[in-house]
Amino acid sequence: MASCDLGCREHGSIWHRKPSPAARGGLIVNIIHGATGYHSKAIRFLNVAFDSSGDSLLAGDHQGNIYVFDLNGNRFKLVQRTMQACTALAFNLRRKTEFLVALADYSVKCFDTETQELISWMRGHDSSVSSISVHGSGRYAITTSTDTAQLWDLDTFQRKRKLNVRQSVGIQQVFFLPLSNTILSCFKDNSVFAWEFDTLHCKYQLPTAVEGSALHYKVFAVTRDGRIFVAGGKSNHLHSWCLESKQLVRIIQMPTEVRAVRHLEFLPDSFDGGSNQVLGVLSQDNIMRFISIETYKLLFVIGSHEEGISTATISPSGRYIASVMENGSLNLYSVQALTQEVNKPPPPLFKVVEDWPKCKSEANKLTMRVTSGRSEQPWKSKGSKIQTRLLKVQMSTPLENKENELPGGLNKKRLQVLLKGYGEYPAKYRMFVWRSLLQLPENHLAFSSLIDKGTHSAFVNIQNEYPIKSRKLLRVLQRTLSALAHWSAIFGETPYIPLLAFPFVKLFQNNQLICFEVVATVVVNFCQHWFEYFPNPPVNILSMMENILAHHDKELLQHLIKYSVTSQVYAWPLLETLFSEVLTREEWLKVFDNIFSNHPSYFLMVVVAYIICSRAPLLLCNQSRDFEYFFHHRNNLDVNTVIKRAYHLMETTPSDIHPQRVLDDFMPLTKGQYPVFNKYPKFVVDYQTRERERIRQDEIEYLRERQLVHELEAKALERKAEDEAFYRKQELLQEAEEQRRKMVLEEEEKLAEQRRRLAAMRRELKVKELQFLDASRRRFLKYQQDRREMELKRLDDDIARKASMREQETAATVQDIEVRQMELESHRQLFEQRLIKDQERITQEMREETDDRQRKAELEDHIVQRWIETDQEERQKAQMVAEENLAKVEQKCIDNEWRLQALNKLRHDDQDREKRYEEIAKLLHDNRVKEAELLKAMREAEEEKWEEVAWRKARLEEEQKAAAAADVHRKQFLEDEMNDELELAEKLQSGDGYFERLRDLKARRAERGVRFQQVPESGNVCLNDLSASQSSLHASLDRRRELAHQERELMAEVRQLRQKLTARAQTRRPPALVSATRWTT
Repeated sequence: MASCDLGCREHGSIWHRKPSPAARGGLIVNIIHGATGYHSKAIRFLNVAFDSSGDSLLAGDHQGNIYVFDLNGNRFKLVQRTMQACTALAFNLRRKTEFLVALADYSVKCFDTETQELISWMRGHDSSVSSISVHGSGRYAITTSTDTAQLWDLDTFQRKRKLNVRQSVGIQQVFFLPLSNTILSCFKDNSVFAWEFDTLHCKYQLPTAVEGSALHYKVFAVTRDGRIFVAGGKSNHLHSWCLESKQLVRIIQMPTEVRAVRHLEFLPDSFDGGSNQVLGVLSQDNIMRFISIETYKLLFVIGSHEEGISTATISPSGRYIASVMENGSLNLYSVQALTQEVNKPPPPLFKVVEDWPKCKSEANKLTMRVTSGRSEQPWKSKGSKIQTRLLKVQMSTPLENKENELPGGLNKKRLQVLLKGYGEYPAKYRMFVWRSLLQLPENHLAFSSLIDKGTHSAFVNIQNEYPIKSRKLLRVLQRTLSALAHWSAIFGETPYIPLLAFPFVKLFQNNQLICFEVVATVVVNFCQHWFEYFPNPPVNILSMMENILAHHDKELLQHLIKYSVTSQVYAWPLLETLFSEVLTREEWLKVFDNIFSNHPSYFLMVVVAYIICSRAPLLLCNQSRDFEYFFHHRNNLDVNTVIKRAYHLMETTPSDIHPQRVLDDFMPLTKGQYPVFNKYPKFVVDYQTRERERIRQDEIEYLRERQLVHELEAKALERKAEDEAFYRKQELLQEAEEQRRKMVLEEEEKLAEQRRRLAAMRRELKVKELQFLDASRRRFLKYQQDRREMELKRLDDDIARKASMREQETAATVQDIEVRQMELESHRQLFEQRLIKDQERITQEMREETDDRQRKAELEDHIVQRWIETDQEERQKAQMVAEENLAKVEQKCIDNEWRLQALNKLRHDDQDREKRYEEIAKLLHDNRVKEAELLKAMREAEEEKWEEVAWRKARLEEEQKAAAAADVHRKQFLEDEMNDELELAEKLQSGDGYFERLRDLKARRAERGVRFQQVPESGNVCLNDLSASQSSLHASLDRRRELAHQERELMAEVRQLRQKLTARAQTRRPPALVSATRWTT
């Protein structure tokens, strides 16, 4: 098995050495398309299709690459990159280089394989196209999808008709029937309709299948003759329909391994006449089984469970099977290698003759099972020798003579009995039977020596006399005729030998050896005595046939003689063409089945029988050209009747006029070397040969001289033509020059006119452009002017608003300062009142209790100190906040004024602004100096206050000590008083010395009075001291009043300074600022 990796190549060889397909199940080559890259992965093939000859294969992969494989030339070529996956492929049967491809975007394209150009793009489907069917003429095509089928004209690539169905039904497949103008449509509901192609009228509908055997049709296949239609689906049954009788003729049951059928296709055979007998069935297990629909036997299998088949197609010639595998590769099989055992003739063919009623009863059964055994094949023994078992016919006659035994195990008598029963041999085995009947020797060496001699001179230009369309058929005909001419010289001189050999050449064009030997055998045995009167027709044979016709139908012969129609008119055309002009292919094969199975004289009897069976139309003819036309064209005549009449003539013709008396029995060609054929007038042939040679030499000499004359004439004509061409060229050049001058002048005039028009247009455009620019400029100036006015108005409003805000803020600040001063004054007055009240309360309390009054006085002094400190801090904070707000307001006013002056004034105002800035800086500096003086004064007041606090604290300690001494003295005084009262009481009670003691008591009271006066003196000192402290407190209050007065004066000076600055700024504002910025036109 050969393997081919396409890779990145666009062309190359398929195999490097010719493969042997028999080595592995008939597989010729395995083709893969490997992709190179980091993730190497094979590109899968999707669809394949063969051309009409079967020698070229079209394959498409899932990336849209389309390849053509030439199997005869061993070449492949990348013909198109569609960049999307293809769903169906088909060749154009009319133009061999064109092909159709259905793509994933629901369109169908036509490309050329040689030019690789897109020919046409056909659209119209709404779903994926599943199949493409091309008519046998190659002019029309049908594309099928699930919802519609469309008929296209491949000449114009226009859609002619469209088949629409209900969505619930759906289409399975629509295709042309072979060899007819019928379209077959198969739907999902198992209905099958046949349509007339020309009118698209429904011809017929196949009836519903028999009860109990219905299946859902999915796949279909038709034989090449269009007679048998096979359908399959989700079952292991196949329905076989006869399209002529429109009936289900049999149900084929596949093996149990088959549960569903995916693809059906018949295997063509060159010798079956289109009635294909082998059917390929691809099942769900990816194995394709080929069965015989006649014997219901499994013939061979391709694919396996490991290497499954996805889809497959068979070449029209029946030589190759191309299958797309499950792994995406492409396998190519040789049908000859797969069927080399199947093609051998099975001996049980005689079973029909032996047990005819039994076979007939079995054929009438509808359901047939496919078995895997091959009972018809010869079986091999252990010694690997093929043993053939012959079935003997039970007859009462003795055994046949050995002369009736034929090669391959056949018997001539039995074949004749079979032929009489069926009228013809089986199409599948016809060629084998013919080879056995003619006993062909197959002399390969002798035939090769004849072929090696080359083309005979008599047939060098045969294509001029016989223009055959097929080059292959013409080449085979030329080789066969040349071999015959080299074998015997008579065949090179016989004018009708191509007509005689052509039917066999067409039939055996794939095997030239068999073709040559069949023609040679026919000439030797069935054309006896034909060349004795050469170059005239065989008068003796024609006379013999005329005698037979006179014996059996004298009236017809008299009619022919009456109109001077000789045997050269009514018999010789049939003989020299071997009936190929008057019979169809099937009829001709049936006639020669009987001719090859009988004595050579039977051929002449068939000619006479044809004439006798045509007596009715012949008797109506009365002109010679009518007779000539009749024997050179096909006629409405039953060939079976002719064959039967020929047998009747063989039996009833008297022996004295019977051709068998003159013609020899059949003699096959000898093995090794072919026999010498010299049954012709040699001197005539030699003379004709010599004359032909002389004529040929004269013709060659004449042709040579004529060639020389032609060459001289050609040279003279060439010179003359060159001269004429030169002068004509010069004239043409002059004329062209004049024309060019005229054209140039005209063009220059046109150009000048165009330039003038262009200049005028340019001027108009320039004027329009200027007008447009002027209008734009005016509009822009107006827009700018309005914008400037709005800006100036906005700035004026901002200035007025900011000035009013500044005035309001200044007034508010002044008012806040005045309110603050009033608050401070009220706080001072309140404090003074509180001090007075506290002083009164303290004085009263001191009078009541000196200790409590002193403590309260100390506490009040402490509270006063804290209040003074708090008030000082609040005043400082208020002063700082006021100063910051005032600075901010002043700075905002200065900034606004500066911005306004910067926008509207020129450079000469810069010096004035600098001067104003210097004055402002000076004023700010003075303000800062005054603030520093105020802070200094406040610090001095604070220091004095701290000194006063220290002094008061010392005074408080002294007063506390004095109070403690007074308490001690008061307690001592009270104790003394109590003691005196007690003593006085005791003395009063005793009564003794009352007055003395009273006097002593008064004295002691006077003494204590002196002492008491001394103690209050100390108390008076304290009160004086308190008045002194009160005077000091009054002095501190006066100091605060003085500081507050200085502060008020400082704030008044600051307020006056701000008013001056505001007035100066207002006086320096330009009066006509708005009018200076106004735009003019």
